[in-house]
Amino acid sequence: MDTVALTFDDGPYPETTPALLAALGGTRATFFLWGEHAAAHPDLVRAIAAAGHAIGNHTWTHPHLTTLADDAARDQEVRRTQDLLTRLTGLRPALFRPPYGDTDAAVASTLAVHGLTEVLWSVDTRDWAGCTADEIVAAAGQVQPGGVVLMHEGRPATLDAVPRILAALAERGLRPGPVTAS
Repeated sequence: MDTVALTFDDGPYPETTPALLAALGGTRATFFLWGEHAAAHPDLVRAIAAAGHAIGNHTWTHPHLTTLADDAARDQEVRRTQDLLTRLTGLRPALFRPPYGDTDAAVASTLAVHGLTEVLWSVDTRDWAGCTADEIVAAAGQVQPGGVVLMHEGRPATLDAVPRILAALAERGLRPGPVTAS
């Protein structure tokens, strides 16, 4: 069976993360966690990890990385989040998603220092733009085998869409799962 990666950015959020974990059931995904949110909700980070999901780094403050003044600022965004997620889960993240997909050679250099693999996406559900559950399901339905679907934790419409996305993928013979580091 062909696989597709389901990914969720920006969490954790106490208002939506528990419901998202319930909606996923036994389906594993990748959660790219925002450092400040993870620091504020460590029990949710542990719950994500305990449910068997992959956890990736999504920076500490969610900046446009290519606009930061220097390498040290980029490094701090990545390192602080790496250290926190490692402390909370016992596992050092191997995956990284730059906020807004904002990346360049300097970002790649920072990631190399931390041994991180950058993960972008092949399908943006645009849930961040306020799309409805129907629009999110339709967008996710465009994913091809081996693709990566971008979604966000803090969106109620995404919660409504997830069970329908899982059913639609199964109907197409696609198996959802986490991103695997290359």
